Amino acid sequence: MILMLVFAMKAGSLFAQTKSAVLEEGGTGPYKAVVYEMDGFAEHTIFAPKDLSQFDAKNPLPVLVWGNGGCANSPRGHEKFLNDIASYGYIVLATGIMPAEDAPRGMFGMGGQSRTEQQVESMDWAFAQNADKNSPYYQKIDTKNICIAGMSCGGLQALFNCFDERVTAIMICNSGLLNDAANSPIGGMPSVPKEKLKDIHCPIIYILGGEKDIAYANGMDDFKRIEHVPAIAVNLPVGHGGTYNQPHGGEFAIVARAWLDWQLKGNNEASKMFVGDSPAILQREDWTLEKNGKVK
Repeated sequence: MILMLVFAMKAGSLFAQTKSAVLEEGGTGPYKAVVYEMDGFAEHTIFAPKDLSQFDAKNPLPVLVWGNGGCANSPRGHEKFLNDIASYGYIVLATGIMPAEDAPRGMFGMGGQSRTEQQVESMDWAFAQNADKNSPYYQKIDTKNICIAGMSCGGLQALFNCFDERVTAIMICNSGLLNDAANSPIGGMPSVPKEKLKDIHCPIIYILGGEKDIAYANGMDDFKRIEHVPAIAVNLPVGHGGTYNQPHGGEFAIVARAWLDWQLKGNNEASKMFVGDSPAILQREDWTLEKNGKVK
């Protein structure tokens, strides 16, 4: 259950006149998370550790930029997944307005249809906050380690924006480029030709729901075309909906966090989820793993 609060703090406090929520007791990680909206950052939801005093220029928060399924302008349905990632020491900048308890999901639920540009706005905001001496995030954001990500339509938005030089890792969930991108059935889906995959400049993972996932064929086709940068495809046969709405984001959150810890924090232990003689993901029930020759 999400506890929704609306409050106005005194001048100089961390969050001024914003909504805030504590979800699943702040997540399973060591840095209990809070979900909120911040003045001056409209149509974006922040998931981050509540206690920022534990982070500084020597121990900053890597960034996960997230786009939602259904081209939705709210991370409703992904909040448990994103909240749990934040509790392990990340700042998650999700497209759209903050989820409300029991609100419907998808683009016809909260907030209407998202814009692809909102992910770029998230990166711009992270850089600005890190440099602003008046920001609670001053010198606490790791702008050198940014993963752009999203589910379904949000994954397509991430693939549109992943060529930004600030992006250092990519995570595509239940998604993949359409073979006929010009005939996208949803207006918020950006058009990206398959040929653009050759311009990806950083490691990428596809987290898919197996053959029952409507994005499976497109995602696996993307993966097989990427030969010049490290690329991984993992599948759990749960279909297009993933495990985002399970407690703490379920299996997808565990695997996603391993990818983020490896790519954004340089955690070699986390890399064992995907590499080595016996990748840990294959010890988890029903997961499969494929990787190209650039993965070491």
